[in-house]
Amino acid sequence: MQTPPYLKPGDTIAITCPSGYIPKETVGIAQQMLESWGYRVILGETVGESDNYFSAPDEVRRRDLQSFLDRNDVQAILMGRGGYGMSRIIDDLDFSRFIQQPKWLCGFSDITVLHSHVLSNYGITTLHGPMCSSFKPENEGKSFLNSFRSVITGTAVDYPVPECIYNIEGTTKGVLVGGNLAMLAHLTGSASELNTRDKILFIEDIGEHLYNIDRLLYNMKRSGALSNIKALVCGGFTDTEDTTRPFGQNVYEIILNHVKDMNIPVCFDIPCGHIDENFSLSLGQVYELQVLKGENRFCLSQ
Repeated sequence: MQTPPYLKPGDTIAITCPSGYIPKETVGIAQQMLESWGYRVILGETVGESDNYFSAPDEVRRRDLQSFLDRNDVQAILMGRGGYGMSRIIDDLDFSRFIQQPKWLCGFSDITVLHSHVLSNYGITTLHGPMCSSFKPENEGKSFLNSFRSVITGTAVDYPVPECIYNIEGTTKGVLVGGNLAMLAHLTGSASELNTRDKILFIEDIGEHLYNIDRLLYNMKRSGALSNIKALVCGGFTDTEDTTRPFGQNVYEIILNHVKDMNIPVCFDIPCGHIDENFSLSLGQVYELQVLKGENRFCLSQ
């Protein structure tokens, strides 16, 4: 894996919206905070724009992201928000200049499509973490925003690992990959499908019915994506719903049903995903995971 150059004061962060709409005011607040950290911030043409569900038509979103992928004076690209739309433009993006001069691609949710495509095809590290709505004054100094700053500057990050009765003990070390479960399953069979072999797999999701989480995991299992992983790390599974006739298992039990016999460590409730305090993960870098009673640890390997 190749890691983009870490950011230093004066470097440029571009903000674009390759998927859903976000108000320009929200992006402006994020811009002010990032500038207070010493970075130059430039905004794409999709910021504050709206085209029904999307920030802009497909070609405009593609063009905006493409321009920042190509620019030599941009060191990181922060996606304004997720939602839906990256799948519609990913095959039309040209990464030839990006792979010659990699930069940090930052976001989560629908941006999992971009993370997976870049990791599997080009072996370049990306950042799974907060987008513009998290960069607001009341979050300044909070640990999860500090983790974003740490990842892009090459500073060590330790992640809070709560105790959970569903955890499976074990220790391992490996390259971290993953993201939004629905997006990972959606990419099966495509040019953006994630290579999970011998990796630590991270998953999270929001707003799914319990039966659909089971179905998504079966999709990944049948495709082989769960067959040879070193560990499973689970972030937030927020706003899950049950059906009128109960599914009969909670989200922890559903996930465990797919991995409990694999003899790998499994860790739940890592503070990453569609949650208020979304810690940043450096996808494509080596992490160490220790899941032991009273001694959990998850961190970037030094």
